[in-house]
Amino acid sequence: MKQGKLRVLLGAAPGVGKTYTMLEEGRRLKAAGRDVVIAVVETHGRAATRAMTLGIETVPRRVVEHRGVELTEMDLDAVLARSPAVALVDELAHTNAPGGRHEKRWRDVDTLLDAGIDVITTVNIQHIESLNDVVQQITGAPQRETVPDAVLRSADQIEVVDLAPQALRDRLSEGLVYPAARIDAALSNYFRLGNLTALRELALLWLADEVDSALQRYRAEHGIGAKWEARERVVVALTGGREGETLLRRGARIAARSAGGALMAVHVVSQDGLRGPDPGALAEQRALVETLGGSYHQIVGDDIPRALVEFARSANATQLVIGVSRRSRLAALLTGPGIGATVIRESGDIDVHIVNHAAAGGRLALPKARGSLTLRRRILGFALALAGGPLLTWLLASFRSDDSITSDVLSYQLLTVVVALVGGIWPALFAAVLSGLTLDYFFVDPLYTITVSEPLHLLALGLYVVIAVLVSIVVDQAARRTRAARRSAAESELVASIAGEVLRGDDPIDALVSRTREAFSLDAVQLTVDGRVVASAGEVPAGGEASADGEAPADRGREGARSDLVPVDDDSVLALHGPPLPSSDRRLLGVIVSQLATALEQADLEERASEVAPLAAADRVRSALLAAVGHDLRRPLAAASAAVSGLRLQGASLSQEDRDELLDTAETGLASLASLLTDLLDVSRVQAGALAVRAEDIDVEDVVPGVLDELDLGPEGVDLDLPASLPAVRADPVLLGRVLVNLLLNALRYSPSGQRVVIAASAFGDTVQLRVVDRGPGIDPDRREDVFLPFQRLGDTDNLTGLGLGLALSKGFVEGMDGTLEVEETPGGGTTMVVTLPVAEHAEMNEGQR
Repeated sequence: MKQGKLRVLLGAAPGVGKTYTMLEEGRRLKAAGRDVVIAVVETHGRAATRAMTLGIETVPRRVVEHRGVELTEMDLDAVLARSPAVALVDELAHTNAPGGRHEKRWRDVDTLLDAGIDVITTVNIQHIESLNDVVQQITGAPQRETVPDAVLRSADQIEVVDLAPQALRDRLSEGLVYPAARIDAALSNYFRLGNLTALRELALLWLADEVDSALQRYRAEHGIGAKWEARERVVVALTGGREGETLLRRGARIAARSAGGALMAVHVVSQDGLRGPDPGALAEQRALVETLGGSYHQIVGDDIPRALVEFARSANATQLVIGVSRRSRLAALLTGPGIGATVIRESGDIDVHIVNHAAAGGRLALPKARGSLTLRRRILGFALALAGGPLLTWLLASFRSDDSITSDVLSYQLLTVVVALVGGIWPALFAAVLSGLTLDYFFVDPLYTITVSEPLHLLALGLYVVIAVLVSIVVDQAARRTRAARRSAAESELVASIAGEVLRGDDPIDALVSRTREAFSLDAVQLTVDGRVVASAGEVPAGGEASADGEAPADRGREGARSDLVPVDDDSVLALHGPPLPSSDRRLLGVIVSQLATALEQADLEERASEVAPLAAADRVRSALLAAVGHDLRRPLAAASAAVSGLRLQGASLSQEDRDELLDTAETGLASLASLLTDLLDVSRVQAGALAVRAEDIDVEDVVPGVLDELDLGPEGVDLDLPASLPAVRADPVLLGRVLVNLLLNALRYSPSGQRVVIAASAFGDTVQLRVVDRGPGIDPDRREDVFLPFQRLGDTDNLTGLGLGLALSKGFVEGMDGTLEVEETPGGGTTMVVTLPVAEHAEMNEGQR
């Protein structure tokens, strides 16, 4: 049976129009004569979406009872029995109720496709398996329903149904996405402008990556090796040298010349791992690649030019950037064309840019000759030449004949090769000369004389020497590579061990000092900061303590031991007690020292932060208190004093009405003064961290009535939107009541006449949000954080305003209960204060799935 085709409509968020677009396409196909049915569509109460279903046959849903609730699901068997040409299946990530054929709806879709039915379906970006954790980091909402990437990538067609983030928020505000009761919570949580922008970018990037993968698959299936310049793809070859930064910036400029250009950096590692680039330089260049918006790749290959070109072709690259060779002119002359020339020859239709840089070779210099064989092997080579030469001469002389000269020559040549393999170049040269002289003396006429009568004899001696040199070079290179490989493996193992010790240990400084002593077999290691020992490993020899003046005392420990001071930073010194380190160990020591410097800097920053934070907070409180107390406390005190003075001086001549007014003024002033002093004491406790919080599991609907009674507010003054399914929160009921009182007083004060204040609650993730909504003038976005500062009233000057501590106290109370208090703009004008508190028991919410 012919397999059905899958078409996926991908959206960045709910409400962008995926279902509407699916139904619109269904109507178009039906008008074109295709047999189209609605297998399942979720309208979510949207009138426009419901209207689009009219005129398309709908397969009745299957009714399932689960935990006492009747649920409706897509009837897969009914759709299969109907066998339409096209089925419209909404919400691909949906989890079916128990009792169906499959647990997931995407498996139902697979069954429809196997039956030859074309399917058009919808899915949101947050439901893609590989992006699930990324979306949770962006939105804060965990997604329980996901679709494997392989299911989507196997689709015949994927389309993004796109809508600008602000346009989606406008649709939400107009009630076109969610019911009115859910609008405020959705706008402030999942549908924040930043969230929607990030989700939109994520959807477009995922589709772009899928398009690129589809292009690569098409090229592979059709054997297309030539580049397709759909967009510029620039590959920069990195060697690990200091020229890498220059090459990367040049490659980034080339990629930037065309919109959508891609930058890729590649480093080729030999299969034996012996080509050792500077790991620090490569790490810096990798970070630079990411800063420039590119990607870093590392491949293995001994033939560097071929590996570079093959990678560029596999990436469909259009440009390849390499640096000018760093070899000297003599090296280039002796070894022939370098990597650049070979890359140009092999690149074909890929443009190659050879970039000059400061590290390019230009001097006519001879390479340095350095032996890699041990002294023991060289001595063994000389011994073999001295012992093997006479022994071989005795054996060959014993069996000498007129026809044995050829075997004699080859035997001495073999001796020369064996000596070269054992001892290197100098023993091999010695064996070559000795073999040539011995061969001439004992086996070439005239015998027992060193007479070279034939030029060919000189040529034979020269060939001995050449063979000895060539074999010795091969042996020397093999020994050098073996030593380098062992050294690199040991250093890598040590660095990995040190890094693991630091990650596992509680104190990275102690771990680094201890591992330094073990790595280099030292007697002791000390780290001093400003002359004070902060970490030590091993037993320091008598008189070997490190001094602050940089003087390294002589150790009195084992023979050859001494103290060596290695500066870590301006104030820190690492003292090494034991045998002196060879130069080969100094590079590894530098890595450890740099890690120590970083650990010390981190510890210093943590110490400073812990010291400065409370001082800064206390200083801000004191400054604000001094600025406000003299001005605001004087008002109620002055009013009360004036009223009492008026009664004392003119009490007899005042009417009863005037006396009552003065007494009311004094009472109001003293009451205001007492309230202000209470708030001052509360804010001081909050700032000092001495706030007593008695958190318990409470229901919000139990706290709100008491708040309304305290403010003498009835149902006619406040609208309540408290869902019955709202989970309990973990909070202090007294402090929560004071918070709501303060927020309601502010909202009532600024609300225009006739406008009602709203108290709404909703659950989001593992939190519950309480929202106090007013329709007042609102707060300037630039000053929203200022309302939570003590003694800030944003310009109010009346005597009833107080010190401006209400919101500061509310924020402190909420944070003391492990919650947050934030200011948001009310859609349509006004201010919304949002109190977020943790739920008593973590409820699995999935906001934004539908």
